[in-house]
Order: sequence, then C-alpha cells, then structure tokens
Amino acid sequence: MKTSDFYYDLPQELIAQTPLDRRDGSRLMVLDKNTGAVKHMHFYDLPSLLRPGDCLVLNDSRVLPARLLGHREPGGGAAEVLLLNDKGDKTWECLVRPGKKMKPGTKLSFGDGLLTAEVTETLEGGNRLVRFHYDGIFLELLEQLGKMPLPPYIKAELQDPERYQTVYSREVGSAAAPTAGLHFTKELLEQIQAMGVSLAYVTLHVGLGTFRPVKEEEITDHEMHSEYCMISKETAETINETRRKGGRVICVGTTSCRTIESWAAEDGTLKESAGWTNIYIYPGYRFKVLDALITNFHLPESTLVMLVSALAGREHILAAYEEAVREKYRFFSFGDAMFIGDQIQKLPED
Repeated sequence: MKTSDFYYDLPQELIAQTPLDRRDGSRLMVLDKNTGAVKHMHFYDLPSLLRPGDCLVLNDSRVLPARLLGHREPGGGAAEVLLLNDKGDKTWECLVRPGKKMKPGTKLSFGDGLLTAEVTETLEGGNRLVRFHYDGIFLELLEQLGKMPLPPYIKAELQDPERYQTVYSREVGSAAAPTAGLHFTKELLEQIQAMGVSLAYVTLHVGLGTFRPVKEEEITDHEMHSEYCMISKETAETINETRRKGGRVICVGTTSCRTIESWAAEDGTLKESAGWTNIYIYPGYRFKVLDALITNFHLPESTLVMLVSALAGREHILAAYEEAVREKYRFFSFGDAMFIGDQIQKLPED
C-alpha cells in the first residue's frame, strides 16, 4: 500500500490549539468497525458504549517537562534542549537548537545556573548527547525549570501544564502525552468502574518519533521508531480474565494498543512483560487482544492513521474522517475522540 492511500484533506483551523474547559466535554464519534456506520456523541456518553465485564486499558505514562530554555556559555546566546532518552550517568540524548552552535564541548546553563550541562557528542541524524550537572533530584529540577514539549502543530501557549497530562498519569518518561486519555476525568472513571468495567494500566513512554512523518512511498519501507513499555502481572491477569469471561478489551489510545499487541502470545494471552517495542500496525494486521479502541483523530499519512485503518478498514476510516471534517470536529492532541468498535448498531436513536 502507498503512504498516499492514507491522506485526507484537513483545514488548518480544525487543529485544536487549546484543551476544552471540560475534559470530558469533547465530541465522540462512534464508528462501527464492521459496517462503517457513524454516530455522533460526547465523551461523557462513553459509559453507554461499555458493558459490564469489559476492560479499559489505559497508559499511565506521565509527560516529562522535557523542554529546557537557557543560554550558551560564554557569550549568553540562546539555547534550547529537548530531552529524548535517558542514557544514564546524567547523560541524555537530546534535540538541540540552534544546532550549528551546539557542538561537542558547548557549555549550557538553565535557571540562572541551577542546572548546567555540556554537549558531549553529535549523533548520527543530528541529535546530541548532553551531560547535566546539578545538585538534588533531576526530576524535581525539571518540574521547576522545564516546559511541556507540545507537538509542533500546537502554536498556542499552554496555560495549565496538567491539561497535557492524563488524570491517572504516574510513571514519568514520555516526550508526548497519550492523548486519548486526556478526555477522562476521575469522576468518569469512577462511574465506569461502578458499572462493572475493569481498569487495567500499562506504561508506554511516548517518544517524539510518534510525530515523525512517513516519507517512504511504500508503507512497508517505513522504519518504525522504538518505545519502552511495560505490562504488570496484575494487568496481564485482568486482561486475560476479561477475555476468558467474554468481555471486550478496549484500549484507550494507540499506545495502549501497541503495548498489549506487542507482548501478546498468538492466542492473545498476556504475562508480565517489559522492553522496547517497534510494532508497526497497518492494514492486514490481525489483532490478538484488542476488541475496540478509543482514540483521537490522527495526522494524514501517519502510522496512527494506518493503525486505526487496520482495525476498521481504510475506507471506513477515511470516510469517517471526511465526515469529521464536515462536522468541524477538533483534530489531534487537544481535539475530539473516536470510539471504534462493534457497538453502534445497538445505540439508541437521537
């Protein structure tokens, strides 16, 4: 299949720049993965799509305030560092700006010297290794000095950093939010649990590779980025029990989907697991565990549009996206959501 097979036309004004005041007030498009039928709802209506015995799988990764603004020493020229991967020994792989002036040996200062660093190596592809120097706990310094690494298509300043975190985030390590989970409130999760739906948590630390465009003409020529993910023993047992009893496994976000599909056995069973995954899901893939997916609307020609097309069919997805454009849904990280499953024919009429 061609990358261009997953293109759709999106007006720029539909890219959401800020979150809604109410997390669960976003719109929710319900797509029947078998027929392509669509229904329009709101996210607070989600419980009506769930059944007792279902299991929601949520990614509890928390976004690192990984964007550091400082200056080069000596001279005081501006410097920006974006943390990507912790390499140990106070050294991180980073994106840096301005690249031409951030050569090995360049010394950096952030927060009036509260945090200092030195560029130690230029990596293939242009990223840098940066070694930091500080007193105290690095994560606490980042909370104090760092900014949220918002996606490149969001130009507005985020007023409340917690709005780029899910209400259940706890494992720090992502460079971008698992955005399907941003719609949940604690009250909505309590309501869902009270109706007999299990909640199971996985961790996948989202990398900036999630925004990397597919440049190859053939989708199979694209090299998928790797991300670290974990499944606890408790989560594996919860999901296995759900499937044994005939409940549905409903992933919140493509990150949760990629995590469980990465570690599932051929028969769909899971066990405690951890490691790096570069699973690449596109049409023709057979899902081992996932039955339904809650997700946002994704960038044209992206690997995430390919993933949802594997679940519901490319034609159904593109038709649903075209309707979302007509209906002026809000797109991408702070935008509206989709529920892709088999429930729509059972929904009451408006």
